[in-house]
Amino acid sequence: MCPTTLTTDGGAPVADNQNSRTSGRYGPIAIDDVTLIEKLAHFNRENIPERRVHANGAGAYGTFTVTHDITNLSRADLFSTIGQQTPIFTRFSTVIGRSGSPDTVINPRGFSIKFYTKEGNWDIVGNNTPVFFIRDPIKFPDFIHSEKPDPQTNRPNPENMWDFLSLSPESLHQVTILFSDRAIPDGYRHMHGFGSHTFSLVNKANTRTWVKWHFLTKQGIKNLTTMEGMRLAGTDPDYAKRDLFDAIENGDFPQWTVCVQTMTEAQADASPVNPFDVTKIWPHAQFPLRQVGEIELNRNLQNHHAELEQSAFCPANVVPGIGLSPDRMLQGRVFAYPDAQRYRIGTNYQQLPINAPLSPVQNYQRDGAMALGKNGGASLNYEPNSDINAPKEDSSYREPLLRQGGATARYDHRVDTEYYSHARDLFNLMTPAERTVLFENMGGSMVGVSNQVVQRQLKNLAAVSPDYARGVAAVLGLPWP
Repeated sequence: MCPTTLTTDGGAPVADNQNSRTSGRYGPIAIDDVTLIEKLAHFNRENIPERRVHANGAGAYGTFTVTHDITNLSRADLFSTIGQQTPIFTRFSTVIGRSGSPDTVINPRGFSIKFYTKEGNWDIVGNNTPVFFIRDPIKFPDFIHSEKPDPQTNRPNPENMWDFLSLSPESLHQVTILFSDRAIPDGYRHMHGFGSHTFSLVNKANTRTWVKWHFLTKQGIKNLTTMEGMRLAGTDPDYAKRDLFDAIENGDFPQWTVCVQTMTEAQADASPVNPFDVTKIWPHAQFPLRQVGEIELNRNLQNHHAELEQSAFCPANVVPGIGLSPDRMLQGRVFAYPDAQRYRIGTNYQQLPINAPLSPVQNYQRDGAMALGKNGGASLNYEPNSDINAPKEDSSYREPLLRQGGATARYDHRVDTEYYSHARDLFNLMTPAERTVLFENMGGSMVGVSNQVVQRQLKNLAAVSPDYARGVAAVLGLPWP
């Protein structure tokens, strides 16, 4: 074996570190992908006890109210009646910063909601952007490492960040959003939220519909300039937390309109692009927003640690009538998030009050650190069993067959090389003033980055639009043809 061959922790050579093993090109990820599982499991255990990402956050309680009938799409109880309300807990955050870092930096914002439904907890673990930097979870630890402090200096290193991004052109859509005039939301109340991934809804006829979730702020979009963000980082680093807390305390309850985009399975099969690619959006003209309800935040936390720090959001938490999709990044998060919570908080993290469902929990999990309550009492802890009163599976909740699939292999997620059109559409929508902000934010973040990396990224930008590359190059004081 060559001395530079990449290996697992066990020393075995890694044949492909770019693509997860999937069942068919657009099918779900295989659990026997030992490289992926090792990377995600190791990544989740790198820091204690702070969250590896989204460490700096704020939260509040509220309600979700159904305003429009979608029972033709989903059999989930929380959508069953117009006017029906479900209690929720929402956590907002910055992504890369440590706990206590400033709220007003250029960074995506986490936008996560826990719905305490009558059928169990449903978690949407999203961001304030509709897309993400990468398509495949096998690259997630690498991406975050490039954004986190350098292993030698323990300081953020723009060279590392732009080296990774310039070698990952699928990031261009998210990067264009990240450095736009929406780079720094004016607090958490004035930004949209997105589930980002493709999810699914299943109705009473057991028909599946693919969906994307949108949460549109009713306060209106407001953003800070880069200079305002820098000033507040030094004078009021908890600006977004304070703004959210004070608004709720004063009775000015923030609200968001909840909408979905929907796509039938037939439309997904006929789509010219992968509808499960989280680096792309669904065109609104073809898949218009459909209103479902609204959320309101109306109650502040009483204890930061017990409620916010111990809150645990997991996209694996779904309820009957709501499901997942073959989105590679979502499939990876379904493993990584609960695994991170078991490590960070403990195997019984879902028994904590902030995470516990309102519906009864009836299963055969027992023991572990900090098992609360009666730990199952004298009831049986195995299944199948002969007790007619013991919990049993119920096939009526079975989802329809997932038809995406095929031969299991490491399918190249960059095979289509279609990185540019979505970023180009966004760039073409920008006004000259918005483009100037984009150029200044991106160029400013690349100051000090090596010429090799800068030139590589400028070539990526030029593939989106020559004007994009010229604008960023001008900020850097570089010629561009």
